[in-house]
Amino acid sequence: MNIVMLGSGNVATHLGKALQLAGHTIVEVWSRTFDNARILASSLQAEAVADVSEISRQADIYIIAVSDDVIADVAALIPATDKLIIHTSGSTGIEILKPYSSRYGVLYPLQTFSKKQDVDFKEIPLVMEGSSEEVEHVLKEMVLQVSFNVHLLNSDQRRVLHLAAVFACNFTNHLYALADNLLKDHNLTFDLIRPLITETARKVQHNNPVSVQTGPAARNDKKTIDKHLELLRDHPELQEIYKLLSQSIVNLN
Repeated sequence: MNIVMLGSGNVATHLGKALQLAGHTIVEVWSRTFDNARILASSLQAEAVADVSEISRQADIYIIAVSDDVIADVAALIPATDKLIIHTSGSTGIEILKPYSSRYGVLYPLQTFSKKQDVDFKEIPLVMEGSSEEVEHVLKEMVLQVSFNVHLLNSDQRRVLHLAAVFACNFTNHLYALADNLLKDHNLTFDLIRPLITETARKVQHNNPVSVQTGPAARNDKKTIDKHLELLRDHPELQEIYKLLSQSIVNLN
């Protein structure tokens, strides 16, 4: 298929490369920042487009991989109302594209992306939704060439999945950052807890998270909890986070 990529960020970069490796052709790349469009287009052997209104009308699929708040703005500028237009957002409903094309859908890769970090798309869950059975068939044929981990979910299900991903990924990574700051404050290195993080992630691959929960809150060890809170006496915001998470663990166990 011939594909126009609208966006040049992390999702556009990795999805574009995965689709190209699967045999599809990225014909054009547009971005609000033209230099970024040129960089991605060069890596995909595609043409960079400066004005979204000038993109090709001959592509099979137009993939909008931009911030959620400008999806509709970008869709409104696509000069083709009979072509398949899809967005890649986890939290935005499919209906946002309805005013701009008779054929529309969603392709949401459930993964955290960084431009310089390679990922294997064959292991990434690809969540899709289409405005019709025909659209869903087209999307499924396309994404099965990229990953066998494909799921058909509606917009409400995808929103919940995205929310769960924020808890499991974004919040967890922020807690890593807080731990890193605590260690640095006492001249300790984050490398000391990397094996702990790896083992924790390994356990939940084959177990229910509640069943492998450890730590003072899981044991309801109030003495240790109080000691930790005392260590955080100069960081009231961290004390509140510690208390909230500890109580949540107690409630689930």
